[in-house]
Amino acid sequence: MLVDDHPVVREGLRGMLEAEADLTVVAEAGSGEEAVARARAADADVILMDLRMRDLDGVGATERILADNPRTKVVVLTTYETDADILRAVEAGASGYLLKDASRADLANAVRAAARGETVLAPSVAGRLVNQVRRPVSQSLSGREIEVLTLVAKGLTNADIGRSLHISEATVKTHLLRAFGKLGVSDRTAAVTTAMALGLLH
Repeated sequence: MLVDDHPVVREGLRGMLEAEADLTVVAEAGSGEEAVARARAADADVILMDLRMRDLDGVGATERILADNPRTKVVVLTTYETDADILRAVEAGASGYLLKDASRADLANAVRAAARGETVLAPSVAGRLVNQVRRPVSQSLSGREIEVLTLVAKGLTNADIGRSLHISEATVKTHLLRAFGKLGVSDRTAAVTTAMALGLLH
């Protein structure tokens, strides 16, 4: 299924993919909301998802589609490759992230790979993701930040953590915000999972 708010882009993608004997475009959508609705009926193996769209963006549409049908593989196809965009798409459950300058062969191979359950990343995107994961290790968390995150992982509120460590709630928030910045995340849950993945919490 093709999801893009530009009809000309969808037409081009359809032409490229349907030139391949083993690939069939079963549906198209011009917005995120339309993608969610069409995905239910289309039951596509792979969805090529634009990122920036009106009403509901590609990340929001991906989350809702995968909540409905976790077997579907969503590959983001966009002109944008900022670290934040890449991470949001991956966190939403996307199986891949490609740029619109991909060749026909690369695009077709990516669709096949995603259908097989493989992760598909444009080389430049893969490099940025690796750097994003490496960066926190070099900017390792302070002892206090690790203490705070460990207590967050145990389900304590900021007020509870403050009482436990004999510091103010405002200081707890400051430690959390610093940890978020170092880990490249924006919320408590992501901070804990990222810190665990990096072996910083035990």
